[in-house]
Amino acid sequence: MCRHLAFVGDAEPLGRLLVEPPYGLYRQSWAPRRQRYGTVNADGFGVGWYAGDDPVPARYRRTGPVWGDQSFADLARVVRSGALLAAVRDATVAGADGEAAAAPFAAGRWLFSHNGAVTGWPRSLAPLAQTLPPVELLSMEARCDSALVWALVLNRLRTGDEDGQALTDTVLEVAEAAPDSRLNLLLTDGGTITATAWGDTLWYLTGPGRRTVVASEPYDDDPRWQEVPDRTLLTATRTDVLLTPLKDPREHLASAPSAPPKEPRT
Repeated sequence: MCRHLAFVGDAEPLGRLLVEPPYGLYRQSWAPRRQRYGTVNADGFGVGWYAGDDPVPARYRRTGPVWGDQSFADLARVVRSGALLAAVRDATVAGADGEAAAAPFAAGRWLFSHNGAVTGWPRSLAPLAQTLPPVELLSMEARCDSALVWALVLNRLRTGDEDGQALTDTVLEVAEAAPDSRLNLLLTDGGTITATAWGDTLWYLTGPGRRTVVASEPYDDDPRWQEVPDRTLLTATRTDVLLTPLKDPREHLASAPSAPPKEPRT
């Protein structure tokens, strides 16, 4: 269900990261190598990037497959950026909301993507949706599971949570409400990348130079690619990557001591 990629580093053409690599995101739209669920990501695509000193990213999103967009290759060839987030989509519910449901989602300086699916959608997350301020619900770009997960993350960011804390708390909350959901989340503010590996593949590549790429799967056979263990939070800058284990809420319930049996009455 989807492939995505984020990059921070010295400015490069978008195409060098998305189109030119032999197994890049462009190719992953029809021939991903490591995708565990689904086979073709043809239900939309998008890229968001930061230009110059402007902290608010630009976006280009479309409903159909990236290979069917005659303008994307030209755009990717000439646009340069030191930070981007891009995704190709395999929809949880086919046809849901079209372009509005294509990542990256955006608000202020942030770009966001969700690779995965929420089990039992939409009923499973109805209680969590009710915890959001009405303005957050009314501002959702789409009615898909990814858009609601983004609304939950964004609400935490706007109330002061750091990026990593916002992703962690959202993943654990959704995983508890909808067990067995796949929640690989990807967030950037143009200077850092924050991501979760929860149910699907995630990799990162640092260097050469001051650059970091975080992606659902490697876009080439460079041996420096490192796989992120499942149930992990990743926080990255241009030069450093930090991995922090995440604990499945079901493990807490399983390890909690059971109540002692009651004494029989005499």
